[in-house]
Amino acid sequence: MSHFAKVVNGIVTTVIVADQDFVDAQEGVWVQTSYNTHGGVHLNGDTPLRKNYAGIGYTYDSTRDAFYAPQPYASWTLNEGTCLWESPTAYPTDGKAYTWDEDTTSWVEV
Repeated sequence: MSHFAKVVNGIVTTVIVADQDFVDAQEGVWVQTSYNTHGGVHLNGDTPLRKNYAGIGYTYDSTRDAFYAPQPYASWTLNEGTCLWESPTAYPTDGKAYTWDEDTTSWVEV
């Protein structure tokens, strides 16, 4: 069994675990996804599948053959290599917890 995402107008509406034969009998567009794939890397070292695991509300970009999450903030940009959103300022590495402040486009300590 594998994971499949139903895609309607480029947006994931459902994610299921099923056999290929079951998915082939369903209406609509279904695209296989792997929960072991994140940022274009397969967590077990195997071949990555479609950049990221699909989630409901994610975009499936058939040109990139990739799933990616909705844009979290207007200032963030999509990394073309990983299909992950990146903030304009790197997350601090001082061990403290931060949250993003879109008004100042900066990380604010929690």
